[in-house]
Amino acid sequence: MAGRGEGPDFVEALARGLDVLACFGPAHRAMSLSEVAAAAGLARPTARRLLLTLTELGYVRSGTAGFELTPRVLDLGTAYVGSLGLWDVARPHLEDLVGQTGESSSMAQLDGSDIVYVARVAVPKLITLRVEIGTRFPAAQTSQGKVLLAALPADGLDAALATPSRAGLPAYAQRSRTELDAELTEVRARGWALADEELAPGVRSVAVPVRDGAGAVRAAMNVTVHAAETSTERLLADHLPLLMRAAGEVSADWARWQSRPHAELPRAAASE
Repeated sequence: MAGRGEGPDFVEALARGLDVLACFGPAHRAMSLSEVAAAAGLARPTARRLLLTLTELGYVRSGTAGFELTPRVLDLGTAYVGSLGLWDVARPHLEDLVGQTGESSSMAQLDGSDIVYVARVAVPKLITLRVEIGTRFPAAQTSQGKVLLAALPADGLDAALATPSRAGLPAYAQRSRTELDAELTEVRARGWALADEELAPGVRSVAVPVRDGAGAVRAAMNVTVHAAETSTERLLADHLPLLMRAAGEVSADWARWQSRPHAELPRAAASE
């Protein structure tokens, strides 16, 4: 991989860092230091320095299964979503849902104590917050974030909430950890979460989980409305059933996409 630049302005260190990111994919979501070094063709000390740098920048995280990408790579493009195939799977269902509700719908994943938007179909509304792919919000103040936090084990929840937010958004609705834990317990029991003007004035949303082929919660999907136009009762009575059905269809299609027959050649063979 590294070492193929020929121009005088070629930056080898940058190329090696991108090589490390490129090692990860559907078949290699978590890798050890040795695996990364071998896949990128790097010495272990070099791979370690690059991984630690990418970790400090927020593009890679280290866990019990090894190193893995974070949603922050969306800042560099759509590589993260593309590796999961999530946008291609979710788009028609999001479009159908928006057509039925007349309201915007989005999908987000958890990154530390933030959610990161990975898919969105919007309609023009007088919402006070601008949302696009890659937008971050504090998870505890959003319906999607509550769904994703509720899916974590106790130690994972503690670690997520201990991570400083990078959303750059001041807290609008303050709450104690005890209050949050109580609400997350309710979210786990009923399977959906509500955020009623907690992120910003006028913003009301409901969210449900999106699961992968193994049944793990990997994303959350929501419907967002303007509080002055749509009551909580209407949001839950009219839009929530449609949202739950759409999220179930996304989960089913995603499971089928993950189980599709395909093969990946080893890098050496693929490059010949």
